[in-house]
Amino acid sequence: MLRVTKLTDYATVVLTVLAARPGAVLSAPELAERSGLEQPTVAKLLKPLAAAGLVQGFRGASGGYRLAKPADAITLIEVVEAMEGPLSMTECSAAAGHCGIEHICGVRSNWRRINDVVIEALRGVSLAQMLAPAPHPAAFARTASVRT
Repeated sequence: MLRVTKLTDYATVVLTVLAARPGAVLSAPELAERSGLEQPTVAKLLKPLAAAGLVQGFRGASGGYRLAKPADAITLIEVVEAMEGPLSMTECSAAAGHCGIEHICGVRSNWRRINDVVIEALRGVSLAQMLAPAPHPAAFARTASVRT
């Protein structure tokens, strides 16, 4: 089954809490309360998000975190890669030399193509869009078919 990790899902939740309050600086305890997550989990999420330049941390009595750039400028691929590293559907999708049958494999190019499609789909969804109600599945299918 293909899925993002629970931490990546939670990172998206925390980022949408920040996105819903543009410019606001929220402490880790506030983020935990507003997201419904445990404070140690939120603290664990904030480190890679800050390292990736998605959130800014501020120290001091009124310290906390805010988005490092506008929510419409943060894409889901950035969130996934901040939490999980480069997206790779298969070992050979990201780089050559990771598979013993690579030299005779007939499906590698197709997996790379699929990998690229998934990356583009995640690049096409911003954090700001994650705040809005999800479109009807039929509308999404029409949009996806136009892009390919």
